[in-house]
Amino acid sequence: MASGGPLSPVPPVGGPQLGLAFPGMRILHLSDTHLERTDAPNRHGFNATDSLRLMLAELRHQREVDAIVVTGDLANDGAVEAYTAVRELVGGFARRMGGVPVFYTTGNHDEREAFGKVLGSGHLAADGTDRVVSAVFPVEFACAAVSDMGGYRFITLDSLVPGKVYGELSRAQLDWLEEELRTPAEHGTVLAFHHPPISLDTPTQRAFGLRNPGELADAIRGSDVRVVLTGHFHVQLFGFLEATPVWVTPGVVNRIDLTTAYGTERAVRGASASLVELGGETGPMFHTFHARDPRAHETVYQLDQEQVRSVLERHAPKG
Repeated sequence: MASGGPLSPVPPVGGPQLGLAFPGMRILHLSDTHLERTDAPNRHGFNATDSLRLMLAELRHQREVDAIVVTGDLANDGAVEAYTAVRELVGGFARRMGGVPVFYTTGNHDEREAFGKVLGSGHLAADGTDRVVSAVFPVEFACAAVSDMGGYRFITLDSLVPGKVYGELSRAQLDWLEEELRTPAEHGTVLAFHHPPISLDTPTQRAFGLRNPGELADAIRGSDVRVVLTGHFHVQLFGFLEATPVWVTPGVVNRIDLTTAYGTERAVRGASASLVELGGETGPMFHTFHARDPRAHETVYQLDQEQVRSVLERHAPKG
Protein backbone atom coordinates (compact mmCIF):
# COMPACT_ATOMS: atom_id res chain seq x y z
CA MET A 1 0.00 0.00 0.00
CA ALA A 2 1.19 3.49 -0.82
CA SER A 3 -0.19 6.74 0.48
CA GLY A 4 0.13 10.34 -0.51
CA GLY A 5 -0.30 11.30 3.15
CA PRO A 6 -2.07 14.51 4.03
CA LEU A 7 -0.91 16.25 0.87
CA SER A 8 -3.73 15.36 -1.34
CA PRO A 9 -6.45 17.65 -2.34
CA VAL A 10 -5.10 20.11 -4.84
CA PRO A 11 -7.26 23.23 -4.57
CA PRO A 12 -8.35 25.21 -7.61
CA VAL A 13 -5.53 27.75 -7.26
CA GLY A 14 -2.06 27.67 -5.80
CA GLY A 15 -1.10 24.00 -5.67
CA PRO A 16 -1.61 21.49 -2.84
CA GLN A 17 -2.31 22.53 0.74
CA LEU A 18 -2.18 20.59 3.97
CA GLY A 19 -5.16 19.55 6.03
CA LEU A 20 -7.93 20.17 3.51
CA ALA A 21 -10.81 17.67 3.62
CA PHE A 22 -13.08 16.90 0.68
CA PRO A 23 -16.00 14.46 0.33
CA GLY A 24 -14.83 10.90 -0.20
CA MET A 25 -14.57 9.12 -3.54
CA ARG A 26 -13.70 5.40 -3.80
CA ILE A 27 -12.37 4.32 -7.17
CA LEU A 28 -11.50 0.83 -8.33
CA HIS A 29 -8.59 1.27 -10.73
CA LEU A 30 -7.79 -1.43 -13.28
CA SER A 31 -5.47 -1.40 -16.27
CA ASP A 32 -3.89 -3.52 -18.97
CA THR A 33 -6.50 -6.22 -19.45
CA HIS A 34 -5.06 -7.07 -22.91
CA LEU A 35 -8.10 -9.08 -24.01
CA GLU A 36 -7.74 -11.01 -27.24
CA ARG A 37 -10.19 -11.31 -30.13
CA THR A 38 -11.34 -14.66 -28.73
CA ASP A 39 -11.78 -16.00 -25.21
CA ALA A 40 -8.80 -18.33 -25.53
CA PRO A 41 -5.14 -18.62 -24.51
CA ASN A 42 -2.76 -16.11 -26.08
CA ARG A 43 0.66 -16.85 -27.60
CA HIS A 44 2.09 -17.31 -24.10
CA GLY A 45 -0.56 -19.93 -23.30
CA PHE A 46 -2.40 -17.54 -20.99
CA ASN A 47 -6.08 -16.55 -21.19
CA ALA A 48 -6.37 -12.79 -20.53
CA THR A 49 -10.16 -12.96 -20.29
CA ASP A 50 -9.88 -15.50 -17.48
CA SER A 51 -7.50 -13.13 -15.68
CA LEU A 52 -10.06 -10.31 -15.86
CA ARG A 53 -12.85 -12.61 -14.68
CA LEU A 54 -10.74 -13.71 -11.73
CA MET A 55 -9.83 -10.15 -10.75
CA LEU A 56 -13.43 -8.97 -10.88
CA ALA A 57 -14.56 -11.98 -8.85
CA GLU A 58 -11.96 -11.17 -6.20
CA LEU A 59 -13.19 -7.57 -6.02
CA ARG A 60 -16.84 -8.52 -5.51
CA HIS A 61 -16.77 -7.82 -1.75
CA GLN A 62 -15.67 -4.20 -2.10
CA ARG A 63 -18.17 -1.75 -0.64
CA GLU A 64 -19.17 1.83 -1.33
CA VAL A 65 -17.41 1.93 -4.68
CA ASP A 66 -18.22 5.17 -6.53
CA ALA A 67 -16.50 4.62 -9.88
CA ILE A 68 -14.32 2.26 -11.90
CA VAL A 69 -11.40 3.52 -13.99
CA VAL A 70 -9.64 1.31 -16.57
CA THR A 71 -6.50 2.98 -17.91
CA GLY A 72 -5.85 1.44 -21.27
CA ASP A 73 -4.51 -1.57 -23.14
CA LEU A 74 -8.03 -2.92 -22.92
CA ALA A 75 -7.46 -4.98 -26.06
CA ASN A 76 -4.21 -6.67 -27.02
CA ASP A 77 -4.56 -5.96 -30.74
CA GLY A 78 -7.42 -3.45 -31.03
CA ALA A 79 -10.13 -5.99 -31.91
CA VAL A 80 -13.78 -4.92 -31.64
CA GLU A 81 -14.55 -8.27 -30.03
CA ALA A 82 -12.08 -7.54 -27.22
CA TYR A 83 -13.68 -4.17 -26.43
CA THR A 84 -17.10 -5.80 -26.44
CA ALA A 85 -15.90 -8.40 -23.94
CA VAL A 86 -14.37 -5.71 -21.69
CA ARG A 87 -17.60 -3.71 -21.79
CA GLU A 88 -19.69 -6.76 -20.92
CA LEU A 89 -17.45 -8.05 -18.12
CA VAL A 90 -16.59 -4.73 -16.46
CA GLY A 91 -20.09 -3.35 -17.09
CA GLY A 92 -21.66 -6.41 -15.47
CA PHE A 93 -19.38 -5.96 -12.48
CA ALA A 94 -20.30 -2.26 -12.31
CA ARG A 95 -23.98 -3.17 -12.17
CA ARG A 96 -23.31 -5.60 -9.31
CA MET A 97 -21.47 -2.78 -7.51
CA GLY A 98 -24.69 -0.79 -7.49
CA GLY A 99 -24.65 0.70 -10.96
CA VAL A 100 -21.43 2.73 -10.80
CA PRO A 101 -19.98 4.43 -13.91
CA VAL A 102 -16.91 3.17 -15.73
CA PHE A 103 -14.24 5.40 -17.28
CA TYR A 104 -12.02 3.85 -19.96
CA THR A 105 -8.89 5.21 -21.66
CA THR A 106 -6.82 4.02 -24.60
CA GLY A 107 -3.35 2.47 -24.34
CA ASN A 108 -0.61 1.68 -26.82
CA HIS A 109 -2.20 -1.67 -27.72
CA ASP A 110 -5.57 -0.06 -28.39
CA GLU A 111 -7.09 1.16 -31.64
CA ARG A 112 -9.08 4.41 -31.53
CA GLU A 113 -11.75 3.58 -34.09
CA ALA A 114 -12.61 0.21 -32.52
CA PHE A 115 -12.47 1.76 -29.02
CA GLY A 116 -14.94 4.46 -30.05
CA LYS A 117 -17.22 2.04 -31.89
CA VAL A 118 -17.77 -0.06 -28.76
CA LEU A 119 -17.05 2.32 -25.85
CA GLY A 120 -18.04 5.69 -27.30
CA SER A 121 -16.46 8.47 -25.27
CA GLY A 122 -15.12 5.91 -22.79
CA HIS A 123 -17.36 7.36 -20.06
CA LEU A 124 -20.05 4.71 -19.66
CA ALA A 125 -22.95 4.12 -17.33
CA ALA A 126 -23.10 0.66 -15.78
CA ASP A 127 -25.56 -0.49 -18.48
CA GLY A 128 -22.99 0.32 -21.18
CA THR A 129 -24.63 3.48 -22.46
CA ASP A 130 -22.53 6.59 -23.00
CA ARG A 131 -22.86 9.04 -20.11
CA VAL A 132 -23.64 12.66 -20.83
CA VAL A 133 -20.27 14.39 -21.11
CA SER A 134 -19.72 18.11 -21.00
CA ALA A 135 -16.98 17.95 -23.63
CA VAL A 136 -15.34 15.37 -25.88
CA PHE A 137 -12.06 15.94 -27.68
CA PRO A 138 -12.49 15.22 -31.42
CA VAL A 139 -12.13 11.46 -31.77
CA GLU A 140 -10.19 11.76 -35.03
CA PHE A 141 -7.30 13.09 -32.95
CA ALA A 142 -7.74 11.35 -29.60
CA CYS A 143 -10.22 9.50 -27.39
CA ALA A 144 -10.49 12.01 -24.56
CA ALA A 145 -13.53 13.14 -22.60
CA VAL A 146 -14.78 14.81 -19.43
CA SER A 147 -17.80 14.14 -17.23
CA ASP A 148 -18.86 14.66 -13.63
CA MET A 149 -19.46 12.17 -10.85
CA GLY A 150 -20.39 13.07 -7.28
CA GLY A 151 -18.91 16.54 -7.53
CA TYR A 152 -15.64 15.23 -8.96
CA ARG A 153 -14.68 15.79 -12.57
CA PHE A 154 -13.24 12.81 -14.45
CA ILE A 155 -11.03 13.63 -17.43
CA THR A 156 -9.66 10.82 -19.57
CA LEU A 157 -6.79 11.56 -21.95
CA ASP A 158 -5.34 9.64 -24.88
CA SER A 159 -1.57 9.04 -24.74
CA LEU A 160 -1.64 6.53 -27.60
CA VAL A 161 0.95 7.06 -30.35
CA PRO A 162 -0.13 4.60 -33.08
CA GLY A 163 2.44 1.89 -33.66
CA LYS A 164 4.60 2.94 -30.70
CA VAL A 165 5.10 1.54 -27.20
CA TYR A 166 5.79 4.92 -25.58
CA GLY A 167 3.10 7.56 -25.09
CA GLU A 168 2.66 11.25 -25.71
CA LEU A 169 -0.05 13.85 -25.15
CA SER A 170 -0.46 16.09 -28.19
CA ARG A 171 -0.21 19.85 -27.91
CA ALA A 172 -3.81 20.18 -29.07
CA GLN A 173 -4.98 17.77 -26.38
CA LEU A 174 -3.02 19.59 -23.66
CA ASP A 175 -4.50 22.92 -24.77
CA TRP A 176 -7.96 21.35 -24.51
CA LEU A 177 -7.13 20.05 -21.04
CA GLU A 178 -5.95 23.46 -19.86
CA GLU A 179 -9.18 25.03 -21.08
CA GLU A 180 -11.28 22.43 -19.23
CA LEU A 181 -9.34 23.00 -16.00
CA ARG A 182 -9.86 26.76 -16.05
CA THR A 183 -13.19 26.17 -14.32
CA PRO A 184 -12.69 24.21 -11.07
CA ALA A 185 -14.95 21.26 -10.27
CA GLU A 186 -16.82 21.17 -6.98
CA HIS A 187 -14.46 18.65 -5.36
CA GLY A 188 -11.63 18.50 -7.87
CA THR A 189 -10.52 16.52 -10.91
CA VAL A 190 -9.38 12.94 -11.46
CA LEU A 191 -7.10 12.71 -14.50
CA ALA A 192 -6.64 9.29 -16.12
CA PHE A 193 -4.59 8.03 -19.07
CA HIS A 194 -2.29 5.13 -19.91
CA HIS A 195 1.41 6.09 -19.96
CA PRO A 196 2.90 7.17 -16.61
CA PRO A 197 4.64 10.55 -16.36
CA ILE A 198 6.95 9.02 -13.72
CA SER A 199 9.25 5.99 -13.81
CA LEU A 200 11.78 3.96 -11.91
CA ASP A 201 15.37 3.75 -13.14
CA THR A 202 14.79 0.77 -15.41
CA PRO A 203 15.55 0.86 -19.15
CA THR A 204 12.06 -0.06 -20.30
CA GLN A 205 10.21 2.28 -17.95
CA ARG A 206 12.45 5.20 -18.91
CA ALA A 207 11.97 4.50 -22.60
CA PHE A 208 8.29 3.62 -22.73
CA GLY A 209 6.52 6.01 -20.36
CA LEU A 210 5.01 9.39 -21.24
CA ARG A 211 7.43 11.34 -23.42
CA ASN A 212 6.30 14.83 -22.39
CA PRO A 213 5.62 14.88 -18.63
CA GLY A 214 6.88 18.46 -18.38
CA GLU A 215 4.22 19.69 -20.78
CA LEU A 216 1.56 17.86 -18.76
CA ALA A 217 2.91 19.43 -15.56
CA ASP A 218 2.59 22.86 -17.18
CA ALA A 219 -1.01 22.12 -18.17
CA ILE A 220 -2.19 21.05 -14.70
CA ARG A 221 -0.07 23.32 -12.51
CA GLY A 222 -2.25 25.30 -10.08
CA SER A 223 -5.38 23.39 -11.14
CA ASP A 224 -7.78 21.26 -9.10
CA VAL A 225 -6.33 17.91 -10.26
CA ARG A 226 -6.36 15.69 -7.16
CA VAL A 227 -4.66 12.64 -8.68
CA VAL A 228 -3.30 11.23 -11.94
CA LEU A 229 -4.19 7.57 -12.58
CA THR A 230 -2.15 5.52 -15.09
CA GLY A 231 -1.11 1.96 -15.95
CA HIS A 232 1.17 0.53 -18.69
CA PHE A 233 4.12 -0.59 -16.54
CA HIS A 234 2.33 -3.63 -15.02
CA VAL A 235 3.66 -2.68 -11.57
CA GLN A 236 2.32 -0.54 -8.75
CA LEU A 237 4.19 2.74 -8.44
CA PHE A 238 3.57 6.02 -6.62
CA GLY A 239 5.20 9.39 -7.12
CA PHE A 240 4.54 13.03 -7.89
CA LEU A 241 4.41 15.14 -11.00
CA GLU A 242 5.58 18.30 -9.31
CA ALA A 243 2.94 18.56 -6.52
CA THR A 244 0.32 16.24 -8.04
CA PRO A 245 0.10 12.61 -6.84
CA VAL A 246 0.55 10.01 -9.58
CA TRP A 247 -0.52 6.39 -9.19
CA VAL A 248 0.47 3.54 -11.53
CA THR A 249 -1.75 0.50 -11.03
CA PRO A 250 -0.39 -2.97 -11.85
CA GLY A 251 -1.82 -4.95 -14.76
CA VAL A 252 -4.75 -7.31 -14.77
CA VAL A 253 -3.26 -9.63 -17.40
CA ASN A 254 0.10 -10.10 -15.63
CA ARG A 255 2.69 -8.19 -13.64
CA ILE A 256 6.34 -7.36 -14.21
CA ASP A 257 8.67 -8.90 -11.62
CA LEU A 258 11.32 -6.31 -10.74
CA THR A 259 13.46 -8.79 -8.78
CA THR A 260 15.20 -9.81 -12.00
CA ALA A 261 18.70 -8.63 -12.97
CA TYR A 262 19.00 -5.06 -14.21
CA GLY A 263 18.35 -4.81 -17.94
CA THR A 264 16.23 -7.97 -18.07
CA GLU A 265 12.46 -8.37 -17.85
CA ARG A 266 10.22 -11.08 -16.52
CA ALA A 267 6.40 -11.10 -16.58
CA VAL A 268 4.63 -13.40 -14.14
CA ARG A 269 1.08 -14.54 -13.60
CA GLY A 270 -0.94 -12.57 -11.11
CA ALA A 271 -3.91 -10.28 -11.76
CA SER A 272 -3.88 -7.04 -9.77
CA ALA A 273 -5.95 -3.88 -9.34
CA SER A 274 -6.11 -0.90 -6.98
CA LEU A 275 -8.42 0.98 -4.66
CA VAL A 276 -7.99 4.76 -4.77
CA GLU A 277 -9.58 6.74 -1.95
CA LEU A 278 -9.90 10.49 -2.39
CA GLY A 279 -11.04 13.01 0.20
CA GLY A 280 -10.83 13.12 3.95
CA GLU A 281 -7.82 14.42 5.78
CA THR A 282 -5.43 11.67 4.67
CA GLY A 283 -6.34 11.14 1.01
CA PRO A 284 -5.42 10.24 -1.55
CA MET A 285 -4.70 6.72 -0.37
CA PHE A 286 -3.89 3.71 -2.53
CA HIS A 287 -4.16 -0.01 -1.94
CA THR A 288 -3.25 -2.85 -4.31
CA PHE A 289 -5.31 -6.04 -4.63
CA HIS A 290 -3.72 -9.27 -5.87
CA ALA A 291 -6.09 -11.99 -7.07
CA ARG A 292 -5.71 -15.40 -5.49
CA ASP A 293 -4.35 -17.62 -8.25
CA PRO A 294 -2.81 -21.05 -7.57
CA ARG A 295 -0.44 -20.39 -10.48
CA ALA A 296 0.54 -16.90 -9.33
CA HIS A 297 4.19 -15.97 -9.89
CA GLU A 298 4.66 -18.49 -12.70
CA THR A 299 6.69 -16.97 -15.52
CA VAL A 300 4.66 -15.78 -18.50
CA TYR A 301 7.70 -14.62 -20.48
CA GLN A 302 11.29 -13.64 -19.76
CA LEU A 303 13.71 -11.44 -21.72
CA ASP A 304 17.46 -11.47 -21.18
CA GLN A 305 19.62 -8.36 -21.53
CA GLU A 306 20.23 -8.85 -25.24
CA GLN A 307 16.50 -9.28 -25.91
CA VAL A 308 15.67 -6.16 -23.91
CA ARG A 309 18.33 -4.21 -25.83
CA SER A 310 16.75 -5.39 -29.06
CA VAL A 311 13.30 -4.24 -27.93
CA LEU A 312 14.71 -0.83 -26.98
CA GLU A 313 16.53 -0.46 -30.29
CA ARG A 314 13.33 -1.20 -32.21
CA HIS A 315 10.78 0.67 -30.12
CA ALA A 316 12.39 3.33 -27.93
CA PRO A 317 11.85 6.94 -29.10
CA LYS A 318 14.68 8.38 -31.12
CA GLY A 319 16.27 11.64 -29.95
